[in-house]
This record gives sequence, C-alpha cells and structure tokens, in this order.
Amino acid sequence: MRNFWLLTLGLMVLPASGQVPTSSAAPEIPFESVADPLALPKDMNFGEVAGIAVDSKKNIYVLHRGNTSGPAYGAAAAQLLEFDSHGKFLREIGAHLYGWSYAHAVRIDRDDNIWVADKGSDVVVRFNQQGRVTMVVGRKAEASDESAHPLEHPKPPLPAIDGYFRQVTDMTWDSDGNTYISDGYINSRVAKLDKDGNWVGSWGEYGSGPGQFNNLHSIASDNANNIYVADRGNARVQVFDTSGKLLRTLRIDVPVPPDARPAIGNKPSGAGAAGPWASANAPWALCITPGPRQFLYVADAFPGRVYKMTLDGKVLGWLGGAGKTLKKFGGIHEIACPSENELYVAELLNWRVQKLILHPAQ
Repeated sequence: MRNFWLLTLGLMVLPASGQVPTSSAAPEIPFESVADPLALPKDMNFGEVAGIAVDSKKNIYVLHRGNTSGPAYGAAAAQLLEFDSHGKFLREIGAHLYGWSYAHAVRIDRDDNIWVADKGSDVVVRFNQQGRVTMVVGRKAEASDESAHPLEHPKPPLPAIDGYFRQVTDMTWDSDGNTYISDGYINSRVAKLDKDGNWVGSWGEYGSGPGQFNNLHSIASDNANNIYVADRGNARVQVFDTSGKLLRTLRIDVPVPPDARPAIGNKPSGAGAAGPWASANAPWALCITPGPRQFLYVADAFPGRVYKMTLDGKVLGWLGGAGKTLKKFGGIHEIACPSENELYVAELLNWRVQKLILHPAQ
C-alpha cells in the first residue's frame, strides 16, 4: 500500500488551483493572555514546553522538556503533567517512563486517551485515563548497542522502515480510529496505523514537490477526515485524504513587519535564510477547532504569530509576534484549541504556557 501511495503522488500533477491563495490583508485579532493559567507545584518549573492538549473534561496536559537526567548533551528531557480546567495541578503521568527522552507533542483522541510523540526515543506512546501505557508504536534504540549514537541526518534520508520512526513529531486520527503519525525530522513521511495499532502503510518522501516533505512538524485532522501536515521546511501546509492523495496546499503570505525580529538568532537576511527560526510564515504548530464549523490555527516562529484560517486556506486574521512578555511568543511548538476563541500555546524559548482569549470583530 505504501508503494501505491508513493506512486500515486509521484504521478499526480497539482494544478495551479491546488496552491490555495491567502489574504495579505488579514486583520490583527484583538486578544488577551491569562496570567499564570497553570499552577505548578512548589519548587517545580517548566522547561521548554513542547506540547499542550485539552481533553473532554477540559483538563490540560503539558509535555515539557523538564525533569532532566544525564549529561548536558544527550540528557533525557521529557515530563507529562496534568492540570484541571482551572489550572490546578493534578498529577504527573508516566514518571520515569522508558520512552521519555526528548518531548515533542501530546494529543488527546476522541476516547480521551493521551498520546505522546517523543522525538528522542523515536516512539509514540498511548496512555489511558488511569495513566497506564496501552500502546507503543516504534522502538527506542538500544542503549546497550556498541554503536549507539545520535541519529544522523543524511540528505536525502535513508530508506524508511515499516514500524520504525526517525525523530517522530506528532499524531492525529480519523473518524474510524486510524492513527496518522508525522515522521518527521529524518524520515519524511506520514505513517498510517489502524485502530488496533497495526501498520497500514505510509506516504511521502524528502523533497519540495507536491506530496514531498522537509520536516513534518505537526499534523491534524478535520471532521471530513482530511489530514493537514505542517511541512515546516517548505513553509506550507499540505492537506491529504486518508489514502495519501494530495488535496490542496496552503501557504501564508501575510506581510512581515519591517521591524520584526525572530525570537532567537539573527534577523533573516531574505529569502532562503537558514535555520528553523528564520523562515517567515513557516508552520510549526497546527490545531483544528471542534465542529460543526471548524477553523485551522497555525503558528510560525518568525515573525512569531498565530494565524486563524478557514479549512480551505483563507487567513481570517493573526495575532501576536515574537517576544518575552505576555501576548508575545517565543517559539510556539504546539497549540490546543478547545474552542474557536480559546487557545493554549506551548512555548519553547519562554518555558511557559499561555492561555489566549480571542476577541475577533463581529
């Protein structure tokens, strides 16, 4: 099935209409940031906050690069915390888990299972509401191997292997319970599993053409079972059906203010500037609101904004910008959007979660 999907993508020619235009005249959306929305236990601080999710009870899950152990280079950095809807700390989930290595994303499925993608251990783990591991996808590299070392990044990547990941990033689901996993930094594909965790197939490869990827950083699905992939290195969102057929490509062309600076690093010198912080309007995080009318929220790192979009790619408005204060962002890595005008954003550089209340014009 994987080869069939790849062949389909390779033969497909995307028409000009497949590149969905966006509005450069999108307005700024007024919003507020709730100060200290989550109450951490005494003597605990967040590290880099990589993931944020909200379940059906409105409880909030934070995946951060904290509780580290090991040397400065190669330390294990992942911890999963749960808070109630008022921000009160409830518990840590999966303390000392074998799969904790380098936190990347947390998501909640329709049954309130808690899923985590760990970029460092190359696994996706599912917890139930009791905090017990109920499924593991992929496999962590064996620390006992004589040749154990960090994964290499050859370009193009080495051929992918069914059931294994190389720096996995995120996951989403369709209405039949199939799981779609963005695999991710080294592999350049979307993996599909059935509801029982059996490998169905994958699609995609490294590149910049239609259906190709350069760092699949986030993934989400809508009520029609369309799969949205943040193709960060190519500064676009690609939308597929559940078989891997490319439906449309979304790009954000909202102008960057002339005085904008990235949250970290030198100001980009122009088109083709190097580094993940330098590419303007490149999608880092995706979130789709609940129905019946759904919206797509996309965050970039430069100029550090959040964009509200229709599912066909029209930018309805934007908010924020890079910075350290409230209402500014330092590398939004994941977004939770329990409703159209309520967002939670996980920030890497500012080591925090912000709760945003939007006040769009009527």
